[in-house]
Amino acid sequence: MKQKIFMYLFVFSILLALFLYVNSKRIIEIQNKKLETYTNQLEKYKDSLATLQNDILDVSHFNLDRNEDAISYFENKGYKIDELIPLIKDELYKLNEAKGEHPIIPYASSEGRRMMINTVKLLNHKWIIADFSDGDYWGELFLTYEITDSKELKFKLVESFLYPFN
Repeated sequence: MKQKIFMYLFVFSILLALFLYVNSKRIIEIQNKKLETYTNQLEKYKDSLATLQNDILDVSHFNLDRNEDAISYFENKGYKIDELIPLIKDELYKLNEAKGEHPIIPYASSEGRRMMINTVKLLNHKWIIADFSDGDYWGELFLTYEITDSKELKFKLVESFLYPFN
């Protein structure tokens, strides 16, 4: 009788071990497939990240924040770039508050509206690109700027265009 009990326990143990082995093998295969999928996704994301970083470098090429020569120009004159860039942008945006027509934008606005500068990008220590709109019409400006010896900021319109109204 003891022998039969040991025999049944032995067979049950073998079946249990076989079940655990098959189940573990299946779980490991599933985990390996997931790992492979995640590894492939990671490679795609790394490639996408590298592409985006290259795009950012291309886009930021003409940007005062990354132009060492322009930064050196201002630093040699005693200006702090972190304070100067917002100051230049703010001064340009303040022109939106001027009475009457905008002092820089050479186009008249539509009825009851004002042409206003929306976005400003400082290219270097002398040039600015800005876009403007009155809600119906929009365009872009190319400006030069200088800081006089008396610390006064002067803007000069070089070129502008107005997109055609559809």
